This record gives sequence, structure tokens and C-alpha cells, in this order.
Amino acid sequence: MVHMLLQVQDAATAVAVAKSTNALLGAGIGLGLAAIGAGIGVGLIGSRATEAIARQPQAAGDIRGAMILTAALVEGVALVACVFALLFKILA
Repeated sequence: MVHMLLQVQDAATAVAVAKSTNALLGAGIGLGLAAIGAGIGVGLIGSRATEAIARQPQAAGDIRGAMILTAALVEGVALVACVFALLFKILA
């Protein structure tokens, strides 16, 4: 009887470890995707802004302002994604 109880306790421990491991893996993947997405997004914003300034140099101030605002919003979304990934790991 005691042997059966030990097996049930070991199974419960194994489930908790698997749940924690999966949460850690999910958080890591989420953080990586958020960082990659933000990097690609900011890179595209910068390249398109540079092309736009090259085409219309007189509008450089307006383009630069829009670029900085958009890059800040992209970074904000990436930060929120990182926070959610870490929260899901902590709560799991």
C-alpha cells in the first residue's frame, strides 16, 4: 500500500516538473519571438524611413518624427510581450 502511495506522489511530482518545464520553454520561446519581431520591425522602419528621406529630403523632420514614434510603439509591444511571457512562467 505504501508503495502505491509513493508511486502516486512521484507521478504528481513528475506532472509538476513537466508543467514547470513546459512553462519555462514557452516563456523562452515567447521572449525570443518578441525580441526577433521587434528587431525586424525596427529595422524595417529605419530602412523605409531612410528611403523616404532620400526621396524627399525636405520632409526629413516629419519622417524622422514618425519613425521614432513608430519604433517606440513597436518596442512597447515587444516589452509587453516579454512581460506577459514572464508572467505566464511565474503563474504556471
